[in-house]
Amino acid sequence: MAAASAPVDSRYKWVVLANTTAAVFMAALDGSIILIALPPIFLGIDLDPLAPGNVSYLLWMIMGYRLVQAVLVVPLGRLGDMFGRVRIYNAGFVVFTVASILLSFDPLRGGSAAMWLIGWRVLQAVGGSMLAANSAAILTDVFPADQRGLALGINQVAAIAGQFIGLVAGGVLAVWDWRAVFWVNVPVGVFGTIWAYLKLREPARREQPERAPFDWWGNITFAVGLGAILVAVTEGLQPYRGHTMGWTKPTVLAMLIGGTALLVAFVVIERRFTAPMFELALFRLRAFTAGNIAGLAVSIARGGLQFVLIIWLQGIWLPLHGYDFEDTPLWAGIYLLPLTAGILVAGPLSGFLSDRFGARGLSTSGALVTVGGYVGLMLLPVDFTYWTFALLIATIGVGSGMFAAPNSASIMSSVPAAVRGVGSGMRTTFQNAGGALSIGVFFSLMIAGLAGSLPGAFSSGLSAEGVPADVAQQVGALPPVASLFAAVLGLNPVEHLLAGTGSLDLLAPEHQATITGREFFPHLISAPFQDGLVVVFGVSAALGLIAAVASVLRGAHQPQPGAHQPQRGAHQPQPGALATAGPQPVGPPRVGGTAAQVESPVPGPSPAVEDDLPLVPRPAPDDD
Repeated sequence: MAAASAPVDSRYKWVVLANTTAAVFMAALDGSIILIALPPIFLGIDLDPLAPGNVSYLLWMIMGYRLVQAVLVVPLGRLGDMFGRVRIYNAGFVVFTVASILLSFDPLRGGSAAMWLIGWRVLQAVGGSMLAANSAAILTDVFPADQRGLALGINQVAAIAGQFIGLVAGGVLAVWDWRAVFWVNVPVGVFGTIWAYLKLREPARREQPERAPFDWWGNITFAVGLGAILVAVTEGLQPYRGHTMGWTKPTVLAMLIGGTALLVAFVVIERRFTAPMFELALFRLRAFTAGNIAGLAVSIARGGLQFVLIIWLQGIWLPLHGYDFEDTPLWAGIYLLPLTAGILVAGPLSGFLSDRFGARGLSTSGALVTVGGYVGLMLLPVDFTYWTFALLIATIGVGSGMFAAPNSASIMSSVPAAVRGVGSGMRTTFQNAGGALSIGVFFSLMIAGLAGSLPGAFSSGLSAEGVPADVAQQVGALPPVASLFAAVLGLNPVEHLLAGTGSLDLLAPEHQATITGREFFPHLISAPFQDGLVVVFGVSAALGLIAAVASVLRGAHQPQPGAHQPQRGAHQPQPGALATAGPQPVGPPRVGGTAAQVESPVPGPSPAVEDDLPLVPRPAPDDD
């Protein structure tokens, strides 16, 4: 059992919460801020992202940050366990800030400028991963079990809210200067770095654990395998040899198959390595496994929702309601604020309640609330009444907030103290991988839904306005992804697609005005888009149900400090696993082949009793 802890300084844990919340908010905001700022960014570097051969720049600007975060959070969490979570976290602030400075000084033009931005965005994502991988573990170290729900809830809600606030911030800042999208991180990063180095401290360790070997083969197979799959998803969205998407492209198939094979090899390696990067034995903990399955399902649904709503607002609803296409990115972010408000209101409250009543009921209810919101959006007409739309997305926001905080607290409270960095990284990997996969999944569903009807609608609509038949047929045959990305970029899709044909100049003024007006494209795409929305929100609702079922299966409310009695017949963990049969010997338990780091937060309250018990799964009671 734990010895007496250091004198309690109740202020320290709130300093940790404030700093880590600012960090994860900044990292999450930067993952989405660029979406709305893409038009002025590409204009500023003199690059047409929809020109032949340039779509990859656009996709990598959107996907690169998410891909890197999905791949790196687990190894960086492992490094935090090995070398100090605060040390890796603080270094992440430095890396993130330096990358932001370099991004804001892009000296190039055209494709070279785009590669500069993509490259330094990758470095920025490395810094964001160092922050995200260790922030939850640091919080769990300093907050007692009866306050972790509130602390992790605030932290998790800040990350989710940052994704949506970034949409508005990107629109506002890009109106001033596209470089301001990157400048905004610099003062926050500098202040956060200094603050973290001055105030945050590693927890004191009564045992100095032996240094475990680094799992090189596990890291390599995981990073390359997951990276190959996510790159394949990115490449699969691009047209290939007359197909609307590139899923039949040999390199895409090779990356999907090769990436899957490497992940299988990764599992085999992790089961045999003495100090694995990925603690597979954590999946024996029911709360950990169920929480991550639920989190993955919700993350896929939420990530796709963001893009679908942006396309819906920018490509159809806002133009139909009098907004010019170039103004739609900013206004789309503003009209999505009810979603953010719902998350901000429900998240901290549900975290507070989960400390007292457990995670299962709140997280299950939150997932079901999101299902109701998705079903409502599925039934909504394309040209909706805004307040109905606002109520539905606010409902999804409330449900997301209700789910996120208790789910994160449940996962992190189930993880033994010695491997919290790994546990935090694994949790974040599921969330980031879900967000990256959702873009591929939902874009593919939407493009597949549009591919059957949009070409005919385009051709007939343009021909009716006097566009030559061959030109109308040519434009209609273009992949739907071009129209969708044009809408995301705040461009008039029809005007953009016809710009290179010269046919606009041959039309009568009234036909030119109709084709380039605000209502022509929305009316063309409304019917096909409605079909795609039904599929997308139907899949989101199904994912919400999966999350609800997983939340029910997580087990009952974990006992608070002092309420838990040591289990009889505890088992001794073996290298790379939490436990196997056999009596528990005297001495520190072992996880991943190293002595467990029995930690006491310094300064802060005594750790939860369960942190000092043998690291074995504990059966949960049947009821909350």
